[in-house]
Amino acid sequence: MDPIRFAGTIRYWAPAKASGLAVVDIPAEHVQAFGGLKQQRAQGTLAGAEFASNVMPAGAGRLALSVSKAMMAASHLAVGDEADVEISGVGRD
Repeated sequence: MDPIRFAGTIRYWAPAKASGLAVVDIPAEHVQAFGGLKQQRAQGTLAGAEFASNVMPAGAGRLALSVSKAMMAASHLAVGDEADVEISGVGRD
């Protein structure tokens, strides 16, 4: 797969709770490159720091990248920060 690059804001999955799982929404124009709205593994970089994580349906036709605390620490980011994302592989690759 060709790398997919985009920028997005790290947000809580459930913003009203202001805690728990953090995600970055994947722009709609990239959803088909992932094979549609399904959960799967993803590899790439978050603000230049390598990661292995998951993409998952986020409702309303959206796909989101799960962002762990370790990913945020490695990339020196926090919830609310804008992040440059490059996804270079999906699945078990």
